[in-house]
Amino acid sequence: MVNIQNKPINYPLSEYIERLESGGALLPDTPENLLEVVGILKSYGVVLDAYSKNLIYIAEHQFFVFFPFFKYFNGDFSFKKLLRHWWHDRINFEYAEYCMKSMMWHGGGGLDKYLDSTEFKERAQAVIKAKFKNNPIITGVNQLFPDFLFEQLRVSAYTTGLGQFWRVMADIFLTLSDRYDQGEIKSIPDVVDHIKAGLVADASKPITYSVKIRDKVYDIIPKSVGLTFLADTAIPYVEAVFFRGTPFHGTVSYNAKAYQIPPDQSRFQYGALYADPLPIGGAGIPPTLLMQDMRHYLPDYLHEVYRRSRRGEDDLRVQICMSFQKSMFCVTTATILGLMPNPLDTQDPDEQKVNRVFIQKWLDRLKTSRLEDVNDQTNFCLVALPRSV
Repeated sequence: MVNIQNKPINYPLSEYIERLESGGALLPDTPENLLEVVGILKSYGVVLDAYSKNLIYIAEHQFFVFFPFFKYFNGDFSFKKLLRHWWHDRINFEYAEYCMKSMMWHGGGGLDKYLDSTEFKERAQAVIKAKFKNNPIITGVNQLFPDFLFEQLRVSAYTTGLGQFWRVMADIFLTLSDRYDQGEIKSIPDVVDHIKAGLVADASKPITYSVKIRDKVYDIIPKSVGLTFLADTAIPYVEAVFFRGTPFHGTVSYNAKAYQIPPDQSRFQYGALYADPLPIGGAGIPPTLLMQDMRHYLPDYLHEVYRRSRRGEDDLRVQICMSFQKSMFCVTTATILGLMPNPLDTQDPDEQKVNRVFIQKWLDRLKTSRLEDVNDQTNFCLVALPRSV
């Protein structure tokens, strides 16, 4: 997904404020949108399950491995898997690392703050000493470059943090699909409520990180630090991946004189909510890897919709990206409603005013997003089919 400086939204924001206040979503509630969103989140859930397992494996078993050639094998290496890896008949775990690096670069949340703390440095120093006590070369390098190994552990901490976040989200999306199959999910607001309930239920889930060196376990992020799923991984993820993102090489000029990249990271608008789906499939576009992964796990009912579109499967990754973008506006809606300062159904005028200001701030950031596009059905070439159960 590549941002191409989308035009500002030319519809009244009051329409979306009223829709959210009445329990609706940023995405219109239509049978076609419901089928697309649930179907694509089913595929996404399967992929996130694989991503999360690999990220957690890398953090726990590949930390301080400076040339991790086999990190994508999850400890189960074979020559058959290696051949499939070289042939790219595999999950593209590189995209998971791209998202991790985006989170780490943009920062934010308690995890980012903790990794700059004295406590983290003390715990990291203990791990470094234990790991390399018999390695004079690495010990010497660490003395010459005292931040090198600390930075390696920071990367590992973000790796496990994203892995634990995606572990929760994968379960939310897969149970959403199960409930849809059972006839319990019948509308876009039902999708939003399901996601919001999952976010709230796991909001206080602790984010921890421990590694084992020889026979001793070292806590790098102990539970006592107080890092939690929602505040310290979910919100920073939304900020880094949904909103800001990173500009992709070959799509914009990195020349400062061209002014195509804002000098301030907080003004970045390259995230999933702003991205143009059409360049998907181009070389060097990281989300292409995600779309390629999801195409292997599409539910039959959604795959059939894509086959019946104007171009059939010739632009399958683009169609997947369009559906995925719709689903991310549903996740964004769930985030907005979940973080609402006061109950949505409050009758207190002051609380209603606070809620409206809160919603307005979110919508102000979405003015140049693709919100208008996902609300304009003429921009989508999918042909909805009745689903056979």
